[in-house]
Amino acid sequence: MRNKLRFLIGLALLMAIIAGCSSNNETESNEGNTDGDSEAVSENTSIDTLKVSFVPSRDPEEIVTATEPLKELLKEELGNLGYDVKNVDINVGTTYEAVGEALSAGTTDVGLIPGGTYVLYDDGAEVVLTATRAALSNDSENPKDWNENKPTEGLEDKQATYYRSIIIAGPSKKGQELAEKVNNGEELTWEDLKTARWSVQSTSSSAGYIYPTLWLQDKFGKSITDIDNAVQSNGYGDSFAKLAAEQVDIVVGYADARRDNVDKWTTDFAREATIWDETNVIGVTQPIFNDTVSISKNSEIMTDDLKAAIQDAFINIAQTEAGKEVIAIYSHEGYQKAEGSNYDGERDAQEFLKNLK
Repeated sequence: MRNKLRFLIGLALLMAIIAGCSSNNETESNEGNTDGDSEAVSENTSIDTLKVSFVPSRDPEEIVTATEPLKELLKEELGNLGYDVKNVDINVGTTYEAVGEALSAGTTDVGLIPGGTYVLYDDGAEVVLTATRAALSNDSENPKDWNENKPTEGLEDKQATYYRSIIIAGPSKKGQELAEKVNNGEELTWEDLKTARWSVQSTSSSAGYIYPTLWLQDKFGKSITDIDNAVQSNGYGDSFAKLAAEQVDIVVGYADARRDNVDKWTTDFAREATIWDETNVIGVTQPIFNDTVSISKNSEIMTDDLKAAIQDAFINIAQTEAGKEVIAIYSHEGYQKAEGSNYDGERDAQEFLKNLK
């Protein structure tokens, strides 16, 4: 009996010691976690530099200035999503193709590029977001409707996932002749257009080359390459400068390009009348899926987790006032997650253009 009693007393003491140690360990563990969770808090992944490239759809200096706040916005949002980025390097490519090539080569990590550029370089670029824009007050396929409903304005209560390219005649004598025919309800002829001087963008520009070519093919069975007096401009600002100086008769571009050049038309470009008074739409293309935010498949820092964080970061930034000011440089108003298949129509357009050469 005495031995049994000693055994029970010893067992009770041992259990008390074990319970005390367990309590101390739990206390020390909780003291090491500020949120009271017993699991260790993971640290953010550190990234030295995130490179973001823009295409030169507007004056490069203007883009660099407007997007400067994006550096801190991205750092903050990515920090909240698990990535501490020391530097965000923003640059503007010399051409649309230069940005596509940088994505393919992995020398830039993120590119804000049109759908046409994306599909040309989708071997090395992956689309992760598509931009949404304010719908426009004009969306008719009849150019005369656009001229009777000037100016073209954005609709605050409606977003659009596509836009159109328009063919615009300027204040030159030839430009006014073309506009007069359209506004009188007359059909333009191939001879009308072939003898005009055109300003176009690089061959991977959806609004500045691809879709206007498809429009010419549909209407006349022709291409921009069939126009003797077509010159490639260095961005849309350059095109409108040429149009205002009457160096060209026609420019092609995204549907709200004139809105972006309203002030410059009477200041930098020294015209007396407004851009709405001196320009007219003479052609309207089929819808074009909006610009992309694409990432490099060959970037040294890109992972699936970082890709997801970049998606969420741009979506979140677009919902802030500061972010809205930044992305307005491209007439973007928000972003939606995208799939490569969204741009199958663009791939069809590219294939069609290859067959024309």
